[in-house]
Amino acid sequence: MRMRFRNREEAGRMLAKRLRETLDETPVVLALPRGGVPVGYEVATALGVPLEVLVARKLGVPWRPELGMGAIAEGGALYVNPEVLAYADLTNEDALGVAKQEARELARRVRLYRSERPLPDMRGRTVLLVDDGLATGGTARAAARAVRALGPDKLVLAVPVASAETAEALRREEVDEVIAVQEPDRLGAVSAWYEDFHQVDDEEVLTLLTQAHNLGASP
Repeated sequence: MRMRFRNREEAGRMLAKRLRETLDETPVVLALPRGGVPVGYEVATALGVPLEVLVARKLGVPWRPELGMGAIAEGGALYVNPEVLAYADLTNEDALGVAKQEARELARRVRLYRSERPLPDMRGRTVLLVDDGLATGGTARAAARAVRALGPDKLVLAVPVASAETAEALRREEVDEVIAVQEPDRLGAVSAWYEDFHQVDDEEVLTLLTQAHNLGASP
């Protein structure tokens, strides 16, 4: 049965409840900015665990930016979707050109959101990678590859709503588990699963990270 979340905050609280029923270890929470941060904040505070951000950027087709052909993430992680490249009649070199452009914005966001803070030590830990939804999974794939390089014991992608097909593909190829409140066969747009799906801005991200830090839920 389809259920719409009131907002990302409600979705995060419901996801936290689902995670408490599933996890038996203390995780590190990494939220994907920007939309994943309000969700990740609720998860981290509910679980009483650290909150940090891991920055990733979608690579849009040049003549249709809303169509993702891949993604990049911190540390040089890259994912390119060969099917979208073929559809758009683009090459890997075209994708790398867009990646180079997006890398500047990625670096800006890392500086803004974390300043001089390094990512937490994830070696041997369980890491929850949190976003507000999982549709095609390009950004999640790049982010997962970035986290894998840092040596976690277990990597879990946690989202309020996920495409069942994409979630199954990521379980096979990128992460140890995908945990979602809802996993419909037909997802459509992630925004359709929220009553309030406003665009999260830098100020909101920074406010939530500051609040998490003050509550002791951030490194």
